[in-house]
Amino acid sequence: MPNPKRRHSKTRGRKRRTHDTLTAFTAGNCPQCGEPKAPHRVCAYCGHYKQRQVRPVDGE
Repeated sequence: MPNPKRRHSKTRGRKRRTHDTLTAFTAGNCPQCGEPKAPHRVCAYCGHYKQRQVRPVDGE
């Protein structure tokens, strides 16, 4: 494996890392109960996904 002959500048390394940032997901509201939930996930409050009850929820 070849090794670099010269040191890379800080700018060059930072340019390579510009796309490494994390982005926060946008939480939507559950259409059944209106609580915030992550997209494409079962609602933790009511247990619905795509207008179907897919998981029983304790405490109701």
